[in-house]
Amino acid sequence: MSYVATYSAAAPERASLDASTGALLLEFGVDWCPHCQAAQPAIAQALAAQPALSHVKVEDGAGRRLGRSFRVKLWPTLILLRDGVEVGRVVRPTSLDEVAPLLAL
Repeated sequence: MSYVATYSAAAPERASLDASTGALLLEFGVDWCPHCQAAQPAIAQALAAQPALSHVKVEDGAGRRLGRSFRVKLWPTLILLRDGVEVGRVVRPTSLDEVAPLLAL
């Protein structure tokens, strides 16, 4: 799976993420957020170098439990899971230099 352009209002269940195998990049934010919009070129470029990495974009906000379960406070927040366990996180990235090291973990 490659870069996903829009945030999904339908969030996966936390239990399914915890039980996932392999690497998975979770991205929390909203389409209208200027920080999220500014980060998209760097995220897309970093993911282009990792074509096998799954990317899940989850709409976050008040009343959205998945983001709270990962203690998301600012958008966008990128969380790399490996076999359901968080191995790294980047908050409000602005460049490829911030995103690429996360995906290399």
